Amino acid sequence: MPTPSRTIHIAAALLLNAQGQTLLVRKRGTTAFMQPGGKIEAHELPVHALARELEEELGLEIDPAQAIFLSSFSAPAANEPGFIVHAQIFQLTIDSEVCPAAEIEEVIWVDPAIDPALELAPLTREHILPFYRRSLTALA
Repeated sequence: MPTPSRTIHIAAALLLNAQGQTLLVRKRGTTAFMQPGGKIEAHELPVHALARELEEELGLEIDPAQAIFLSSFSAPAANEPGFIVHAQIFQLTIDSEVCPAAEIEEVIWVDPAIDPALELAPLTREHILPFYRRSLTALA
């Protein structure tokens, strides 16, 4: 079990479009793509942290009531060596454009059913995309 000081608590989105693609982001100065989201402040509920981060990073205004809690996952942090991210994951479907802002350098929509030819953050690669794929298989 990681020590609390080595754990980063985040809220992240499995952000989907009408075609079932999911949005991945890459922070400036990094190489791994990941789900959009960010750190939960001490006074925030995870879903409110997610809404704040999506607005800051993508110019996306969401209604927190529309975010569906999926699960919690932990994985090695992509950009902070020696740290673990503990993520509260929410699913949202959007039909609006997103625009990289703040520390986000690049955004890309990918088909979650196939492995994108991208470097992925451990949380995205090992937990979030496989979780979503299993849910698609269960619906089929």
